[in-house]
Amino acid sequence: MSSSVSDFKTYLNPSTVSKLNSLELKARMVVEGFMVGLHKSPYHGFSVEFSQHRPYMQGDDLKSVDWKVYGKTEKYFIKQYEEESNLKSYIILDSSKSMDFKSGSNISKLNYSTILAAALSYLMIKQQDAVGLALYSEKINKLLPPKASRTYLQEILKLLSAVSAADKTNTSSSLGEIAEKIKRRGLVIIISDFFDDVDTVIKSLKKFSYKKNEVIVFQILDPLERSFAFGRDAIFKDMETLEEMTTQPYQIQKAYKEAMEEFTNRIKRECLNSNFDYNLIDTATPFDTALYTYIQKRTRLY
Repeated sequence: MSSSVSDFKTYLNPSTVSKLNSLELKARMVVEGFMVGLHKSPYHGFSVEFSQHRPYMQGDDLKSVDWKVYGKTEKYFIKQYEEESNLKSYIILDSSKSMDFKSGSNISKLNYSTILAAALSYLMIKQQDAVGLALYSEKINKLLPPKASRTYLQEILKLLSAVSAADKTNTSSSLGEIAEKIKRRGLVIIISDFFDDVDTVIKSLKKFSYKKNEVIVFQILDPLERSFAFGRDAIFKDMETLEEMTTQPYQIQKAYKEAMEEFTNRIKRECLNSNFDYNLIDTATPFDTALYTYIQKRTRLY
């Protein structure tokens, strides 16, 4: 895919990406668009793919020398922009009914999260990292262990393509069970709206740190869930319990926004206290915000 600096963000726009038919195409479009922006911006140097060799220069880190090339040529060359690892990554995706919400022209939280998970999986396997996937709602619905092969990516994308929102949320129980199943420390990426009891969710999140995992938390919300800017009488229906409530949104908007801010700040504070990377992202946000967070985290691991 050829891209210019001026149009790379087109490939990161959620509404544009969501119109593509294939999830693999969506993932590739997001990642390639991101890499174009990465290379043409102040992010330069965070690239995770092999680019080229150049002659060794005085002051270069000896760790960057390609010793295989030296063995063949007896000349020193630096391998530019390559990260290699045996990193095991786990993507944990909330597929409960609350994730199906969307407002206006925005895509649903689940659609956004699915594309994000696909893009991260595509990027990790491109980096030769192993990636696994867990889907949950009231319980763990599916768990694929981490592998690094390109054929395995197809299995992950196939599973993500079939995801549909169902059942109530039980984030606490599901995360706790997944944490017990992770035997080797790695990078854990959790994607959810976290609409559940905050105290029990935080308790379960901390189980990942007990095992020395690196954790990235993506809290995905719809812009309207944050602003509550409905502006007229409305009937609200709980997407999981189907309970209904009639209210005038403008009368409770201030109290709602304060409660929402308290909710997100509590999760953020507890994550930071546990040395987790917390990221609050709404579904109108380009995907590069999330991908860059992953790149930053990964570069700190090595």
